[in-house]
Amino acid sequence: MIRPRKYLFEGQSGGLYSDRSIQNILKNACHKAGITKHTTVHTLRHSFATHLLEKGTDLRYIQEILGHSSSKTTEIYTHVSKKMIGTIRSPFDDLDI
Repeated sequence: MIRPRKYLFEGQSGGLYSDRSIQNILKNACHKAGITKHTTVHTLRHSFATHLLEKGTDLRYIQEILGHSSSKTTEIYTHVSKKMIGTIRSPFDDLDI
């Protein structure tokens, strides 16, 4: 299995693919997977961040991974993840009363 060294999508000799090449890779992958919904590279990025958040990754780490300079930009992913609300435990749940 080939693992990218620096970029998610790398050319055969390493290096950066063009924007258009990445769009074509995603389009072909969606076609092969039977995904008919309109999908963009930004959709992939947004899904990646949302999955990280749902797995419990701290928002500050997601901010760093995505390269956002402001935490406000990263916070747009918090409204998407309703799944997380069900996992919140009140500190009162841990009291032995």
